[in-house]
Amino acid sequence: MDIRQGAGMEDKIIKQISLFAENKPGRLANVADKLKSAGINIRAFTIAESGDFGIIRMVVDNTDNAYSILHNAGFTVSETSVLGIEMDDVPGSMSRIAEVFGKAKINIDYAYAFVTRNQKALLIVRVNEIEKAVKTLEEENVKLMGMKELENI
Repeated sequence: MDIRQGAGMEDKIIKQISLFAENKPGRLANVADKLKSAGINIRAFTIAESGDFGIIRMVVDNTDNAYSILHNAGFTVSETSVLGIEMDDVPGSMSRIAEVFGKAKINIDYAYAFVTRNQKALLIVRVNEIEKAVKTLEEENVKLMGMKELENI
């Protein structure tokens, strides 16, 4: 299903870069240096280890350029659509989002979060039904942050 079918849907989606790298000292430094050299800012990232390899997931300020640079450097890289959910940085905010997804039977594949400069929390989440998730969150008056807003954090 094309996420761009819905009116304004692309404004609600964040493009995330995922890459596989050997689980060895210096691999993250290599990735970060390639992005630094291209003037690309990493806005959020997480690393999941799986034995000899790891998956680095990141949101950057220029996804298309980052993808090309990392792919051309020999990394196995992919682009994924995720949601950026703005929450108040207070106890219970995560619980509310989890309850909204649970009631709508939307599965969270993975998530990571950080606190922004304006004292909000931003939850990056990959779900099994992204269009349904956008619609459900909008119905619950949950603020979604797209790529343009993410660049200004």
